[in-house]
Amino acid sequence: MKTLRRDFLKIAAVAALGWGVRPASELLAAGGGTAREGLLFASRHSVHSGPNALKASRWAMVIDTAKLSDEIIADVTNVCHTTHNVPNIPGNQNLKWIWETSMEHLFLDNHHEYQPEAGAKSALALCNHCDNPPCVRVCPTKATFQREDGIVMMDFHRCIGCRYCMAGCPYGSRSFNFKDPRPFIEKIDLDYPTRTKGVVEKCEFCAERLAEGKMPSCVEVSAGAITFGDLDDPESNVRQLLAERFSIRRSPYLGTKPCVYYLV
Repeated sequence: MKTLRRDFLKIAAVAALGWGVRPASELLAAGGGTAREGLLFASRHSVHSGPNALKASRWAMVIDTAKLSDEIIADVTNVCHTTHNVPNIPGNQNLKWIWETSMEHLFLDNHHEYQPEAGAKSALALCNHCDNPPCVRVCPTKATFQREDGIVMMDFHRCIGCRYCMAGCPYGSRSFNFKDPRPFIEKIDLDYPTRTKGVVEKCEFCAERLAEGKMPSCVEVSAGAITFGDLDDPESNVRQLLAERFSIRRSPYLGTKPCVYYLV
């Protein structure tokens, strides 16, 4: 009887290992390339997933400060935070994916007396999805990583809350959940995951919407103040705007190569 029981436990253990290991190995092998490619595809969003997905070699955003108004800024921040379940926590903890700030605060090192004046005193700040993102380099668990189309992503389940990425980001574009954020979400959008205590979060250029063939939510409500497109395509809308208008980026001397441009 004891022998039969021991054999049964062995079989059960082997079966459990088989079921547990196979999905993990498949995830790591996804993409059929290097281990880094496997990690990218193992996360929440695959690049260009879905038959109607919007595609680009390098996504970039252009913000026209001349078209910004208090109403547009409010609409943009509200739709972003509502769509992505960003909590509104009273007190000092301020979680934000996109937010209003002054031009002087955004561009402390870009101003000179002959530079064209911005169209608005207030502007929008968000993750710059840098070509050379320091946040990705310092993350010990690859919870933050860069997709092949340039979008800097967050894997909320892989994040251990060390906040190295927050220290590495020179733009203050990341927020940390010091407490459970879920009780502070007025209405949870079931189409997007909520976070937990001890997790970093930030803008992801609405990667989940791009996979469905939709533009980022902020672009849709911006009344033309925000443009999104392929930076590597000379015929794209963002390249045309950058060719026609004077633009600046945040602290380009740092070598991060931000992909959010401001028209002034």
